[in-house]
Amino acid sequence: MTIEHHPSDETLARVAAGRLDAAPAIVVAVHLAACPDCRAKLRGFEAIGGALLEDLAPAEMSADALASVLGRLDEAGPAEAPPRPTPRVPRFVDGIELPAALDACEVGPLRRYAPGFRMSRIRMPGDPKANLMLMRIGAGRKMPEHGHTGIEYTLVLRGSFSDGIGHYHAGDLAEADATTDHQPVVDVDGECICLAAIEGRMKLSGILGRLLQPLLGF
Repeated sequence: MTIEHHPSDETLARVAAGRLDAAPAIVVAVHLAACPDCRAKLRGFEAIGGALLEDLAPAEMSADALASVLGRLDEAGPAEAPPRPTPRVPRFVDGIELPAALDACEVGPLRRYAPGFRMSRIRMPGDPKANLMLMRIGAGRKMPEHGHTGIEYTLVLRGSFSDGIGHYHAGDLAEADATTDHQPVVDVDGECICLAAIEGRMKLSGILGRLLQPLLGF
């Protein structure tokens, strides 16, 4: 698999700093699992953050800080051996194998919202309002033209699509910000399955878009 579209440097810097929202962070995590180049770049951003921390002036500690920590360790007793990891069991929804990054999430069956378009709104622990979704779009189908109030992160899990900005295949991550209006179109040679997250809300255009907006809920 050749990956051609990657998270922006700004996005990777936000990941390194822990400043990317949970839903987009999952989409980026799935890309990172398949992209060694982005993993290396992320380590670079993390190293920069570590160097900045080292340059901070040390905070003064109380005189009994060390004794207090050692006392707590004595109270805790000997550390237990970590449990042996169990092999991960793959999860499937409607025949789609879910990425490991979704293991803690609730992913229900995909619902039909329009001809050739099915979607499951993914529930994330601790963040029920997160805009994270799994989408299945039929071959040759066009999504409604739309914009966004924030950044949209779309990762291709299977198949391919184009949107007038780029052509995206499995593993590719498309970022579209608030200045972008686009209309994704799935290639004619097969369906496209995507994992997507949105910071903010979508702004759907056209009659179909206006009909879908209240149904999608974001």
